[in-house]
Amino acid sequence: MRSFLRLQLLLLLFIAPLAHAASKALVVELTGAIGPVTQDLVVRALERANTESAQLVVLEMNTPGGLDHSMRQIISAILASEVPVVTWVTPRGARAASAGTYILYASHVAAMSPATNLGAATPVSIGAVPGMPKDDAKPAGESASAMSKKVINDASAYITGLAQLRGRNAQWAEQAVREAVSLTAEEALRLNVIDLIASDRDDLFRQLDGRRVTVAGGDVVLATSKVSMEHIQPDWRSRLLAIISDPNIAYLLLLAGIYGLIIEFTNPGYILPGVIGSISLLLALYAFQILPVNYVGLLLLAFGLAFIIGEAFVTSGGILGIGGVIAFVVGSIILFDDPSLGVALPLVAGVALIAAGFLFWLVGRLVSLRRKKVITGRENMVGLKAVAMDDIAPGAKGRVKVEGESWLATSEHPIKAGQQVIINTIDHLTLKVSPMEES
Repeated sequence: MRSFLRLQLLLLLFIAPLAHAASKALVVELTGAIGPVTQDLVVRALERANTESAQLVVLEMNTPGGLDHSMRQIISAILASEVPVVTWVTPRGARAASAGTYILYASHVAAMSPATNLGAATPVSIGAVPGMPKDDAKPAGESASAMSKKVINDASAYITGLAQLRGRNAQWAEQAVREAVSLTAEEALRLNVIDLIASDRDDLFRQLDGRRVTVAGGDVVLATSKVSMEHIQPDWRSRLLAIISDPNIAYLLLLAGIYGLIIEFTNPGYILPGVIGSISLLLALYAFQILPVNYVGLLLLAFGLAFIIGEAFVTSGGILGIGGVIAFVVGSIILFDDPSLGVALPLVAGVALIAAGFLFWLVGRLVSLRRKKVITGRENMVGLKAVAMDDIAPGAKGRVKVEGESWLATSEHPIKAGQQVIINTIDHLTLKVSPMEES
């Protein structure tokens, strides 16, 4: 009997933590544009929910849209999740535009607060505000280019597939992409775009209780009547990521890293450029890992910098340098694949001008050095001008500077420091000089 009681106690101790985990809901706030930071936050929250066997994950959304790459990564994580994901457009007045509409369609349960809206899911081109359609956008069939047609057709097929997976209105989803239409919460519920309207969080959990959803691991019945909530807040990693994932910051970190290492390798012992360069380069590579980087653009950028620096060591008459500047500019422009992402053109132009200025200075310097007369042999020093470094009395010795070198010199005439002299003869390692006026 005692053994049986002990076994029951052990089972209770084992099951209690699981029951506590299963009654927990992770809440993630998605406010602002969808980007690498949002992607990292949501993906890590879903991984944690799956590890801890949480009851569900609630994404409280208010977004104008964002990057296609980050949106697709979030959706992939939702589709692979064994924990139900509820996307709730809140608070009142919030929206789920563009990328937010796709995430809403991909979620196991789509909910909205009253006085919210969703839609306007047409992809945008370079130069537009991320996640928002252009004001003068026209339907794709009228005047769009072949590339924009491909992008819109791809986006339409993507959101239609999500709608069919979740049993939602696929026809309206296609209109949201092709015609940039939007819906209010009440209209979305009537057209089977969303599953429910909840006025607050308690109302949301009340309506979710007992609902059956299909996740990656099979069907799950939600039990949210006594669920506990845990808010997932951005940590220092997410805040750091928010800074370095900016394309312009990542671009500058890459350049700082490359130039810092070049300075350290060409001037061993400076230490500081090497330390700053190494840290900057590692941060840039981490940012490029989560950004949609075009590796051809990255290689062009690297080759461009290598060619510009190689001009200092290879006689090419400026061909290497000019080719390097061209490769550098082209690589900077095509560095990122996402059409709504890119390095600011003024920044690219400024950095390219600095590189070109360095190139012209370097070529000019090399040309002047090659034209400069090279002094070889002691006999060629006779007749050169020098500057006295010391006062030289007749018959005494002092020092004069000749072409940057210090020599012992003697004179039959008194010479003051700083006075110009001319070399008359050379006796072993001592110059015989006379004042310019005397000569």
